[in-house]
Amino acid sequence: MLIGTPKEIKNHEYRVGLTPAGVRELTSRGHQVMIEAGAGLGIGIPDEAYRNAGAELVATAGEVFRRAEMIVKVKEPQPGECAMLREGQVLFTYLHLAPDPAQTRALVDSGCIAIAYETVTDGRGGLPLLAPMSEVAGRMSIQAGAHAIEKAQGGNGVLLGGVPGVAPADVLIIGGGVVGYNAARIAVGMGADVTILDRSIARLNWLDSSFDGRLKTLYSTADALEACVTKADLVIGAVLVPGATAPKLVTRKMLKTMKPGAVIVDVAIDQGGCFETSKPTTHQQPTYTVDGIVHYCVANMPGGVARTSTFALTNATLPYVIALADKGYRAAALADSNLREGLNIHLGKVTYKAVADALAYDYCPVNDVLGAVPATRLGTH
Repeated sequence: MLIGTPKEIKNHEYRVGLTPAGVRELTSRGHQVMIEAGAGLGIGIPDEAYRNAGAELVATAGEVFRRAEMIVKVKEPQPGECAMLREGQVLFTYLHLAPDPAQTRALVDSGCIAIAYETVTDGRGGLPLLAPMSEVAGRMSIQAGAHAIEKAQGGNGVLLGGVPGVAPADVLIIGGGVVGYNAARIAVGMGADVTILDRSIARLNWLDSSFDGRLKTLYSTADALEACVTKADLVIGAVLVPGATAPKLVTRKMLKTMKPGAVIVDVAIDQGGCFETSKPTTHQQPTYTVDGIVHYCVANMPGGVARTSTFALTNATLPYVIALADKGYRAAALADSNLREGLNIHLGKVTYKAVADALAYDYCPVNDVLGAVPATRLGTH
């Protein structure tokens, strides 16, 4: 198979979909790999490293999209990239379609096969291709929040860990999943007063045990959320409904009860955000203020630590890229029910129910578009 990776063009996005190690794995199996020149320079990977691994370096993204049978990226295709996709071409990347009707329409119209990292499952309720970036974003959320809360950035001037004789910041984390856990690790380590809200008693038990009582856990109700938001200095939105639009848990009315200069970091912004007042921002202009509350809503947070993020992501995605290349997308998806969950768009049809429901498309089940599923799974990754 001819696999292509273009340079990412989203604002301050330096990650890259394939590393030289990935290229070597693919070419050793008889596949061809095209890399757009300069794709890895932002994270210190020179073109020569890709060439030495067996890749063909090409001058433009246009050539990558024109020739490749499968495109491997990091972020969702931008409008100009969507326009270059063609019928039957496989796209493997983050998509986050539910809150993005324009991208969804463009992918449907292109006739491509779009497989989303964020909806591939692992059979245990996990999302293995989302988890690495959730770990990064969770840890970064506290780093970003600690900076945004500084007085010069519009915050209330509270030091997260406090100092002897002065209370630490009150940090609220909404959601105890991968993002929430990793945010808590950093916030607790900095000495903040941390509370996590979640609706899973089992998860709250696990978090309480993991942190040995160094944070507070609360079952998430409307009353608990309102009370915690009111006293928080920093609120981390870490809510996830796989593939679907994030629920708006913190309303504009609740915002008015918060401390002036408090900060919210909406890690769920890729799925539309879990604050009613959230709108996507960029690393170039990461924050804005509503009713005196600083909002940090960068839609590609892990891109801020692009080198770490690239290697963490490609470690997870490479086995799936290999399976898609070795078997073709149809056979790979039929062989692995977890990969099959990643198929969001197939030749003009929406094949992921949460996306279809959110954007009012007819839902076409994956099994219908792929044909009969074998009685036994032929492989896993």
